[in-house]
Amino acid sequence: MKNVIILILSIVVGNAAFAQSSKVVKADIKVYGNCGMCKARIEKALDRTGIKTATWDTKSKNLSVVYNSDKLSEQQIHNFIAEVGHDTDKAKAKDEVYAKLPFCCLYRDHDHSGMKDGDHR
Repeated sequence: MKNVIILILSIVVGNAAFAQSSKVVKADIKVYGNCGMCKARIEKALDRTGIKTATWDTKSKNLSVVYNSDKLSEQQIHNFIAEVGHDTDKAKAKDEVYAKLPFCCLYRDHDHSGMKDGDHR
């Protein structure tokens, strides 16, 4: 019986130590884009293991992301976003990927101030 109790305690303590080793981090990242299509693309790019939540605001261009830093780094998050055509302060999308975005999503050299979110020219 004593051995069973020791075994149970060691499992419980081991699991508690493992749970504490996971580090959940919140980061705010500037991500360039324009519209709801950009929002969907950016958030979908972060639908990955290790990322708990990712929400991008079209007006502020701020991405709030909660992730497990034991599974991935903040730089990897920047890279995932750049891979789908959006620049951040730490990663730039390749020109050929950016060029394939719909017109309403082109944020580098286009003025979209008069466009509405559903206006996809």
